[in-house]
Amino acid sequence: MLKSHFKFSNEAGTDEAGRGCLAGPVTAGAIILPEGFKNSILNDSKQLSELKRENLRPILEKDAISFSVCHVFEDEIDKINILNASILAMHRALDGLTSIPSMILVDGNRFKPYQDILYECVIKGDGKFMSIAAASVLAKTHRDAYMLKIHEEYPMYNWKKNKGYPTKEHREAIKKYGITKYHRKSFRQLPEQLTLGL
Repeated sequence: MLKSHFKFSNEAGTDEAGRGCLAGPVTAGAIILPEGFKNSILNDSKQLSELKRENLRPILEKDAISFSVCHVFEDEIDKINILNASILAMHRALDGLTSIPSMILVDGNRFKPYQDILYECVIKGDGKFMSIAAASVLAKTHRDAYMLKIHEEYPMYNWKKNKGYPTKEHREAIKKYGITKYHRKSFRQLPEQLTLGL
């Protein structure tokens, strides 16, 4: 069961999507939910079907006190590495909030201080706190929408299905067609068994 708050009202949750991808941006969501917000479907976005995520997105965006989503694109990922790019995306998403949070709940174990706001890293936080789960749904749905758009340009990589993740089909397409402007050049972020052997 997801908890609504950690210690404070006006808490922001933040999370990213697309960290382990070969193509496309890393996308972060930040959201402040109203006190007493409840939703029986909301959960870690990875545990939800695509349909449930898509249905949740307008509810979260309508009910939020404030929300923001930010993409950090391939060239920047390649310059600063994927971990730094993930944190940068979260910081930029927090920049986009119209209400200053009293505290930030971050999914995962890595973050850099944001302004002077207290923050807490929560491992598997998107399965523990509503605000992080909501941020994960926003990050995932906005990123998926972007990947669908660029799929039209390069359908041979099937991004509409794999969303840029290193599936066997995606890796085979890279071997066959090479990489696009949307591919990250810094594949070193991947475990050895996922390297492309290019």
